[in-house]
Amino acid sequence: MKELESLHFDPTAVPTPCYIVDEARLRRNLELLQRVQQRSGAKILLAQKAFSMYRTYPMIREYLAGSTASGLYEVKLAREEMGGEVHIYSPAYKPEEFDEILRISDHIVFNSCAQWKRYRDQVQACGRKISCGLRINPEYAETETDLYNPCFTGSRLGITLANLEEDALEGLDGLHFHTMCEQNSDTLERTLRVVEEKFGRYLSRMQWVNFGGGHHITRPDYDVELLIRLCRDFAEKYHVQVYLEPGEAVALHAGYLVTQVLDFVHNGLDIAIVDASAACHMPDVLEMPYRPEILGAGQPGELAYTYRLGAPTCLAGDVIGDYSFAAPLQIGDRLVFCDMAIYSMVKNNTFNGMPLPAILLAHADGRVETVRQFGYADFKMRL
Repeated sequence: MKELESLHFDPTAVPTPCYIVDEARLRRNLELLQRVQQRSGAKILLAQKAFSMYRTYPMIREYLAGSTASGLYEVKLAREEMGGEVHIYSPAYKPEEFDEILRISDHIVFNSCAQWKRYRDQVQACGRKISCGLRINPEYAETETDLYNPCFTGSRLGITLANLEEDALEGLDGLHFHTMCEQNSDTLERTLRVVEEKFGRYLSRMQWVNFGGGHHITRPDYDVELLIRLCRDFAEKYHVQVYLEPGEAVALHAGYLVTQVLDFVHNGLDIAIVDASAACHMPDVLEMPYRPEILGAGQPGELAYTYRLGAPTCLAGDVIGDYSFAAPLQIGDRLVFCDMAIYSMVKNNTFNGMPLPAILLAHADGRVETVRQFGYADFKMRL
């Protein structure tokens, strides 16, 4: 159970629902990632798919080498707001977007030999030095949930060894693999053995190798020393630049979602209706699925009063989870969900006309800045 005194803002003084990113916690993550870069020689990129709150990009740029994108809009955001190295990978590029991607990208990773061959002449004639690579699929991953497993049977992500065409390597500078999800460096160690076994004969021909994302580097139990050794040894063995592109690790435990209690119903158990939605505001709660922590709350039955928390949408399964509290909840009480900077703002939606949460930044000096507020127009414009 996480206690309320760990907050750097007053939850009763902010609108609900809202996301709040804690600047001090974000900076602490970035300082650790910077130390990993300095000691390992690897370059670390922000994977924007997990965290795209560009108000914080100037600070992130102080510590990281750049960012990586999954499509045209993310790569434009990276170039406009972050700077540094701008990387992009997509399972397939649209021809009508590729000229713009060429103008603003530094690294482009292709998902198939056919895509690289299709765009190779265009890349080489564009007048900019762009470093290109292929994403490989080592067909090895330790991710248990198929939804998040890039190497599950039939995956569309990356080229398997059987489908790698030797002549397609002409003009390429790097290889990229992504096999991990919220995992420690021992998983990377085992993954690297498979990558070397299958693709080792190609590695020394490259200038860089990107180890992808899924590295939970800023988690308290993460083995940072092993990661540093793995990156350094791999770079020395193959004479390549190593890249890491974590998303979650950048903003892990650096954000919150604040909601308030609206009403109560009873149907076999006490149910509290709040003004936040799992389906709309924290979709991974239903997709993963998982139960986010609430500051000051415990497991069901752990404290004196247990409630199921549900949203005001019409979706029957829009339930966040069951929690216990030391005192009975009251209408208007604020509840603070933890670790809500990642995969929240980038995935939220307005199903059922639910308002998008405001976005706030809690500064280290105690100021709380309102970065963005949303209203009816934001719902209507999408329809």
